[in-house]
Amino acid sequence: MEDEALYDGAGAAIRILAAMETFMNLTESLSIDEGGWQLTEAGWSDERAVVVGSNFMVGNGYLGYRGTSPEQGAEHYVALVVTDTYDCADGRWRELTTVPNPLFVSARVGDHSLSIDAGTKVESQLDLGAGTYGVRHTHQVDDATVTVKVSRIASYDRLHLLAQRWSLTSDRAITVEVDAGIDSDVWSLNGEHLPAIDLGVDGATITAAGTTGESGIDIGVASVSLVSGGELLLEEDVADGGRLVRRRRLAIAAGSEVIVDAVAAVASSNDGPAPLDAAKGMARAGADEGYTALAEASLHRWSGIWRDMDVQIAGNLLDQAALRFNAYHNRICTPAHSDHLPIGARGLSCQAYQGSAFWDQEIYNLPAFLFSEPDIARSLLVYRHRTLDGARRKAARLGYDGAYYAWISGTTGDELCPDIFFKDVLTGRPIRNHFNVWQMHIAPDVVTTIARYVDVTGDVEYLLDYGAEVAFEVARFLRSFVRYDDWREVYHCIRLLGPDEWHENVDDNAFTNYQTHAALDFAINTYELMASDHPAALAVVSEKLALSADEVDGWRRVRERMLLPPPDADTKLIEQFRGFFDLEDVTPDEVRTRLLDPGEYWGWPNGVAVSTQVSKQADVPMLLWLHSDRFDQETQRANYAYYEPRCSHNSSLSHAAFGMVATRTGQLEQALEHFRATAAVDLLNTSHAVVGGTFIGGIHTAACGGTYQLAVQGFGGLGYQDGQLTIDPALPAEWDSLIYPVRWQGLGFTVTVEADQIAIAADSDNDRSASLSVRGSTTLVPPGAVVTV
Repeated sequence: MEDEALYDGAGAAIRILAAMETFMNLTESLSIDEGGWQLTEAGWSDERAVVVGSNFMVGNGYLGYRGTSPEQGAEHYVALVVTDTYDCADGRWRELTTVPNPLFVSARVGDHSLSIDAGTKVESQLDLGAGTYGVRHTHQVDDATVTVKVSRIASYDRLHLLAQRWSLTSDRAITVEVDAGIDSDVWSLNGEHLPAIDLGVDGATITAAGTTGESGIDIGVASVSLVSGGELLLEEDVADGGRLVRRRRLAIAAGSEVIVDAVAAVASSNDGPAPLDAAKGMARAGADEGYTALAEASLHRWSGIWRDMDVQIAGNLLDQAALRFNAYHNRICTPAHSDHLPIGARGLSCQAYQGSAFWDQEIYNLPAFLFSEPDIARSLLVYRHRTLDGARRKAARLGYDGAYYAWISGTTGDELCPDIFFKDVLTGRPIRNHFNVWQMHIAPDVVTTIARYVDVTGDVEYLLDYGAEVAFEVARFLRSFVRYDDWREVYHCIRLLGPDEWHENVDDNAFTNYQTHAALDFAINTYELMASDHPAALAVVSEKLALSADEVDGWRRVRERMLLPPPDADTKLIEQFRGFFDLEDVTPDEVRTRLLDPGEYWGWPNGVAVSTQVSKQADVPMLLWLHSDRFDQETQRANYAYYEPRCSHNSSLSHAAFGMVATRTGQLEQALEHFRATAAVDLLNTSHAVVGGTFIGGIHTAACGGTYQLAVQGFGGLGYQDGQLTIDPALPAEWDSLIYPVRWQGLGFTVTVEADQIAIAADSDNDRSASLSVRGSTTLVPPGAVVTV
């Protein structure tokens, strides 16, 4: 891809500021091109370094490189985060490692540093379609106008590779000194994970190698830089502290250009033996092909990815661009190459939340692939099977049977969440949160997602090989967790945390109870299906787990007598948890006035929201979203109306859930507000980077997945019922049309929704006709046909 393509659209960019009233409070510096593919940040400021670095990053599921200028260092939050490199440097946080920066380039003309913060006409850009980061800045050096441009990719063709083109032009003859190599001065949140880094030179290749201090993972980084243009006056290797560079002094004629292409590779001992040798080999091979060839190969892969996942909105460019921004980040954080790695709550944008999976993965991230790239959804669920032993260890440690999935899960499935997550900013004392021992809905969340996956894909092989064992072990856990009230003859879930994390140690959280019931139901139905249709497979898993029919009868007893908090007969309200309606009924704004310090944690045990009905995030609406078939429209509307004004939306997960309920109840204006709020979490930096003394910034991957779901499964009306794909859309008034691709049980479709019609185009290579439910009517769609309703 030509460099200029990064900037051709910048002059015609539509200033988002002019549309503030239609798309929340956007910054003056951010613009979008007319196609809705390129984001441009004008200017440079230290205050936005964290945000721009996250938002403009490149990645490919194996690594993530923050959107920083090549000459910047740790003070500007430079980080190259590599998956499957978990290490604990401070005795508390086990997180992914940030490795030495192999794309470091700095330049000087005399005493003038050609750095982004010293430049004028600064622009940073992210091309979503190509997965390319670019930056341009101009400098006045005496009578010369010097322009630096950068283009960077994280290759989707070869996941271990990074490639970068740095170029300089001047309207006067100048001499420039350029350093290109590896800088070990990178941003790390919780300690140095590579306590000793060996920098070296091997021919044209600069290298860095180290071993993580706690986990003993060997990491190798290699970088090759090539120069074209200008007259080479000097070339030497220079070591300066934690930096090793090849320094070149170049004479440049007026109007000419010098280009420095850098190709780098990263490997770890978790990928294979001799990671440094592997990295050197990959970097050299990439350099032989050159930046242009690597960028074109990666772009080809991106074209295929967008073909599968791009959702097109006509009528509002800003909504379109925001949706693509979130789809891009949901994709680059996902380890599509592996079935033993999770999606981190902050992806690969930084080390926050330890690069590990929460329930976000199953409820927010994975469903964005369920109807578009189901193979990725499968891999993420195989990951949950691979980490069963960790879930078993957690259950046993806490006195339960079966498998209790970790609230924060890395490669082994063992619990990574520390006992102390936040601190009291007023006293400095640690706050004991119980995310790691009481937030048990993660286990049924995994199982109910397996149920959705099997329904959408028809993948019985996954169910027999992996899903059944997970479902059975979670059913065991749930049976040991519930408590039986023999007076009322019901089972309760007690002492737990629901989705609303500010209220701990509660009983009968409605969402958790319903999820528990659904997970048990799926486990029982799976057992019965296997007994009927796959007895040999059932015999294998039953022997492995020592599972008996009598134990399954125990699951049935819990399912039949599980307390499922019903809507009130008069108000239709579902109590969030037992005793919730007895708490003080007050608004989030009122609670906020009670803070003594804006950094206070609002939640348990003594935060300002604990004794009130103010929730951190959607809770009952999560129940209505995931179990909408259980509740009529009146009930859903009543609970939306009650809980929305009492929710602070202090979680990036919140707005998507409320938005889904709003779309299903015909409240489209409210739904669009929630869509934009979800889409803006990172794009507009509407969240807090630090809470209770803990850094939780970076890309909010759950909001990215939630934005996609709200567009396709909310406004697009995509779902399924009784083994049939359903399409029942409701477009907001500002959208003229919505187009999205669908995969369903091995078949492909493209759905086009307009105000007065729906068109379903079946892929020509579908091997059979499909019977779909469109607005409640059965519609047969043959291969290659376009059916309009």
